Amino acid sequence: MSQQFYVSPEQVMKDRADFARKGIARGRSVVVLGYGGGVALVAENPSPTLHKIGEIYDRIGFAAVGKYNEFESLRQAGVRYADVRGYSYDRSDVSARGLASVYAQSLGTVFTAEQKPFEVELAVAEVGATQAEDHIFRLTFDGSIADESGYLAMGGKAEIVQQKLADTWEPGATLAQVLKWAVDALQAPHQDGSDSSNGAESLGAANLEMAVLERNVVEVRGTHRAFRRLGPDAVQQMLASGGGD
Repeated sequence: MSQQFYVSPEQVMKDRADFARKGIARGRSVVVLGYGGGVALVAENPSPTLHKIGEIYDRIGFAAVGKYNEFESLRQAGVRYADVRGYSYDRSDVSARGLASVYAQSLGTVFTAEQKPFEVELAVAEVGATQAEDHIFRLTFDGSIADESGYLAMGGKAEIVQQKLADTWEPGATLAQVLKWAVDALQAPHQDGSDSSNGAESLGAANLEMAVLERNVVEVRGTHRAFRRLGPDAVQQMLASGGGD
């Protein structure tokens, strides 16, 4: 008669966590940064159609790293949650904090109850009336949630990218400045030799995905939807400006 081997719950959780971390680290990084005019979301992504960054609701954006099919299903679920809540109650009742809590519950349930955890890390950002009122939430594969202050990096060599942002980011910057900081941070793993899969010189507008949540969108564009995706031409123009206005 076959004998089943006992594996402690602690070891099971550790194995699942290691599995998820390795999957997330294989991807390219994403950064989210607050600036004077809103929140910028920048991803190293050569695909023009498989987006890592998206819109959830009026003033809420989404960014993710890991397995595309997994984080895309979470993004769609978040859009449905926001639409239903906004329709049932009021548009102002849809918040990044509420959405992050729903994501945390879903990720935590999958991590503990399913055989394979989601290989994803998420960011939910909400632009406020002032930069101090912006919110950036980080959600990891096990359902952990953190309220980040000003910026975050996830995926790939996230520790190196995060440290670079810590050295350069300042509140009140222009959009062109935070784009330059984001690109410098995303290039850092290539420059220090820890990642040889992509040369630092090749990280330009063609392989960057970028979107913004605009703070004064009603005054600027006359709409309540703050999310705006930036095309390669606009990104290239800002990169060429060298971080100026």
